Amino acid sequence: MKKPPLVQRTPKAARAIQTRQKNQNRVLIVPYRARMDKEDSMANIKRIDGKTGTSFKITVTKGRDMTGKQIRHYKTWAPERPMTERQMEKEVQRVAFEFEREIELGFQADNRQTFAEYAKYVLELKERAGDKYRTLERYGELMERIIPAIGHIKLVDLRPQHLNAFYKALGEDGVSRRADKAHTVVDLSAMLKKQGVSRAKAAEAAGVSPATITAACQGKRVELPTAQAIAQVLGQDVGKLFQVEKENSSLSSKTILEHHRLIRTILAQAEREMLVPYNAASKATPPKATAKEVNYFQVEDVIRIREALECEPLKWKVITHLLLITGCRRGEVMGLRWSRVDFGNSQIRIDINLLYSPKRGIYEDTTKTSTVRFIKLPTETMNLLKQYRGWYLEQRLKNGDRWHDTDFLFVKDNGEPMIPDSITAWLRKFSMRHDLPHINPHAFRHTMASILISEGKDVVAVSKRLGHAKVSTTTDIYSHIIRQADEQASECLADVMLRPAQKKASG
Repeated sequence: MKKPPLVQRTPKAARAIQTRQKNQNRVLIVPYRARMDKEDSMANIKRIDGKTGTSFKITVTKGRDMTGKQIRHYKTWAPERPMTERQMEKEVQRVAFEFEREIELGFQADNRQTFAEYAKYVLELKERAGDKYRTLERYGELMERIIPAIGHIKLVDLRPQHLNAFYKALGEDGVSRRADKAHTVVDLSAMLKKQGVSRAKAAEAAGVSPATITAACQGKRVELPTAQAIAQVLGQDVGKLFQVEKENSSLSSKTILEHHRLIRTILAQAEREMLVPYNAASKATPPKATAKEVNYFQVEDVIRIREALECEPLKWKVITHLLLITGCRRGEVMGLRWSRVDFGNSQIRIDINLLYSPKRGIYEDTTKTSTVRFIKLPTETMNLLKQYRGWYLEQRLKNGDRWHDTDFLFVKDNGEPMIPDSITAWLRKFSMRHDLPHINPHAFRHTMASILISEGKDVVAVSKRLGHAKVSTTTDIYSHIIRQADEQASECLADVMLRPAQKKASG
């Protein structure tokens, strides 16, 4: 006699179980065919009922490999919301149709490849193509946030929704890498001296610039990895030397857009290689960049800075003077060689950008836009360079065998090139000594451009002097100054053409 079931089922539940068992591992054949490579291709759909719900495995066969074996492509689909049997069957056939169409158009070469795997391939392509080292280094920094968020997603499954969620997360508190800082709680300078370690040697051993070591000795905040490296050099626990500060800060819209542009670049390559039907990043919605007005000095500030420079060392006087007059980037000034100074034609050639990386040290690169430009200099600047040239030759003679003849204008006591960050560090101390507003090298660049535009100089000429690849870059950065100049021009026209007539009429 058959035993009754331990659990009594209602007739409705019993029918549902019978239906599920009947449908389990059921194979659906999509009622359409696509002609591909002169072979019939058909999407095969297999239903899978599991503990977590119903899913469908879609298989599309296209062509044969070198051994004659059929090439199969796979895709798994599961309903994201409750559906009836009829709705599920209709939707899975639509998904299968789109999948087969992608195969027909040449997409889905490897539909199991993740975004992380493909991104690594694209960055290797860029390195082989000769992208700048600093650019590749920045890509690596951005990928540290991108990969944990979307790296696991299959390339073909990446959607704008994934990217929008990622951009939103980047804008939340606690994302910024600048959150972890540290400042000294001991006399770091005395500790270095006690152990017989100079600041230069400590910087080299820790993989940071001497200016960073100086900042740490002065009790200024440094990044936590820097503090850990300094502590390791001294053989001390970081907690004994530094106090760690945590700040919940979010990324700026500009930084979030950097992430977006890199993702878009990677997916653009995938689209070109026909691995995806469209670029998901192009259809995403990143935050809009908030335009910031450039920081520049008024003429009165420039006069004060020049007066303060009169009592400073000649080398730093020349560096600061060149930053202001040429509008060069700090790396371009540090990359100047004597062979690039044309005393006969009163001009300098800008074609080198001197950079520093903890991994690579000081290295030369092309300018930011990989262009060469010649900048004319006034007589006062050329006379200052001649004076500095005499002092430079005296230093070379004085140091004898210690001197490294690198031909760079601005060098250390032994002739070796200086780290570009040393300009920033010196200007900070200079401004504090003379009670001046905060000075950074780029402010001089903005000041030069602002003065030229305000004086009515051609924007094309200003753009060329700055070394911008496009004139539109100049007009975008200095748009508010251009507007002010236009307002002044309007008033000038009114004074000449309209107001004299008004005065005559009123007289």
